[in-house]
Amino acid sequence: MSMRAGSIPPGEALLIHSLITPTEQGIASRVLARTAGGSLTLFAFDAGQELSEHTAPFDALVLVLEGTLTLTIGGAGVRATPGTIVRMPAHIAHAVEAPEPARMLLMMLRDTAAGDITSHRTGAGPAPNSPPP
Repeated sequence: MSMRAGSIPPGEALLIHSLITPTEQGIASRVLARTAGGSLTLFAFDAGQELSEHTAPFDALVLVLEGTLTLTIGGAGVRATPGTIVRMPAHIAHAVEAPEPARMLLMMLRDTAAGDITSHRTGAGPAPNSPPP
């Protein structure tokens, strides 16, 4: 079976906890999937760890799986708990702090030559080029 480096195998149900081993006094990360349109990375933070302030040229979404994270986005603090999702806009400074052990999924949403993949179609009716019901 062919698999991209760092990605998870297709067609298997995997336990999130089995995909990463937390690092004492550190941050562990594992890329689960990567395409031209973006990537999905699993992070495990020990208490007191942080990703320092930085910017990215594309939007990113943080989905908190376990623990609490404090995100700073454009200077404003956002408390994120398990089951919450937070969008970090492109070109806006952001940071992540873990006051307690935490896990999150980071979804990077890159623009493509065909247009912004972060936008979505709204409205009723079938998607373009889909067969009629």
